[in-house]
Amino acid sequence: MFARRIEAVRQGLAELRLQGLLVTSLPNIHYLTGFTGSNALLLMFPDRNLFFTDRRYTTQSSEEVNGAKVFIASGSLVDAVSKNLPRRRRMRIGIESDSFTVAAYKHLKRTARGALFTSTDGIVERIRVRKDEHEISKIKRAAHITDRVFSKILTILSPGVRELEVAAEIAYWHRRLGAESDAFEPIVASGPRGALPHARASSRKIAKGDLVTIDMGCSADGYHSDLTRTVSVGKPSTEMRKIYGIVLDAQSRSLDAAREGLRASVLDEVARSTIRRGGYGKFFCHSLGHGLGMEVHELPRISSKSKDVLQSGSVVTIEPGIYIPRKGGVRIEDDIIIRNTHSEVLSTVPRDLVIL
Repeated sequence: MFARRIEAVRQGLAELRLQGLLVTSLPNIHYLTGFTGSNALLLMFPDRNLFFTDRRYTTQSSEEVNGAKVFIASGSLVDAVSKNLPRRRRMRIGIESDSFTVAAYKHLKRTARGALFTSTDGIVERIRVRKDEHEISKIKRAAHITDRVFSKILTILSPGVRELEVAAEIAYWHRRLGAESDAFEPIVASGPRGALPHARASSRKIAKGDLVTIDMGCSADGYHSDLTRTVSVGKPSTEMRKIYGIVLDAQSRSLDAAREGLRASVLDEVARSTIRRGGYGKFFCHSLGHGLGMEVHELPRISSKSKDVLQSGSVVTIEPGIYIPRKGGVRIEDDIIIRNTHSEVLSTVPRDLVIL
């Protein structure tokens, strides 16, 4: 598994005419070596890989790291990398620009004279887009845990319960049911606060007739889930019921359309045009979805401006929404696997409006 991933990176380096790559993103290092610690660098060459970490991870790195020689640094990891660079002048080495600080880059240039460092973007991330069945099984497990947590949460939603209490229950039940952590801080937005797509749970008490948007996910075995449902605590207003129907239609059409080879921007337009026809186009203010895996947000991007094309084996979210200022909002989100001719929905939670 790790050998295949490393070879794919090396092919990418050859295409870019690079003699090496300094991997600084921890998710990428985890993907390529299996290491799960919080401090590491990976220096890749066509014929070998060098892994650098500190003394806290001496035992852990010996147990987890695959396909690389391990160096335990006594000081700066950047200094350790510099000392182990080949003394060939003008050797072109790529650096992951999204995860390497300017200060670290300046230090590396100062201490590793002779090498030519060049910014790279997405070499490993593009390989991570297509999940193997081992990865998919982990995402399915995370999705299953979150489904079970959502069922627990439905039993406590009632007038007078604070949003913060709901968020606390989500975190508690994720861990009780086997997750390592929440994938992100849960969003619990009730009543008019549902108009805030990324509202943080507040001390507001849920009121009768409120729609409550709950966006939650967990991390299990290093992979993530991401689920959103909007439920009604008591009978919803006529307008909010209408909005829910439009969002559900937009999501259903998107789920039906998703397949290998479809441009992500086209999929975004499937949902966006449905909401536009319903008369609420200006209230759908974010992209349709994003890739999901070792990170909650990764490639591909499912947006109107995305240049990505869906690949079989990708796992993405489909999450259209409508947000009406001072009234509330609706979002419905599921994780799906892109297959050759269709998409596979991972969640088993019903998508029809739940009225408690």
